[in-house]
Amino acid sequence: MTDIQELLLSRIRDVADYPEPGVMFKDITPLLADPAAFTALTDELAEIAANTGATKVVGLEARGFILGAPVAVRAGLGFIPVRKAGKLPGATLRQAYDLEYGSAEIEVHAEDLVTGDRVLIVDDVLATGGTAEAAIQLIHRAGAEVCGLAVLMELGFLDGRSRLEPALGTAPLTALLQV
Repeated sequence: MTDIQELLLSRIRDVADYPEPGVMFKDITPLLADPAAFTALTDELAEIAANTGATKVVGLEARGFILGAPVAVRAGLGFIPVRKAGKLPGATLRQAYDLEYGSAEIEVHAEDLVTGDRVLIVDDVLATGGTAEAAIQLIHRAGAEVCGLAVLMELGFLDGRSRLEPALGTAPLTALLQV
């Protein structure tokens, strides 16, 4: 394990039985509260943005906003929030996707992504991959290219990676931590 991985992992708190019995929630708020750890995380993700040739960073609601916005600033790129449906004013593109129990929709401002944009998607956790897959579809519908997906941690036992690989094509999926 690298020094950065040890630092990040040491600042993530396990919360048992949240939000329901049997779930081990990975709380990143201690990491965000530690300026050294948050800066290290931001630097790592900004380096990924540079290495992928990204022109914009998309953050997925809600913790993807917290991570993606400083990455965009550090990398000198624009930041685009992908929100739950009904949260953005004006013209939007909307994408529906299935959840374990039900469905949901996400959206982006139609004018924020254009042909020629190379987009790095940033989020805190890759679980089943449903939201990220919908975001990839949304970005493609806007005419932009996904040049990568970067997450703080991947919950490997949920196998979201295999769900996303067809949608990502040759774009890399980078997880700083595997749990």
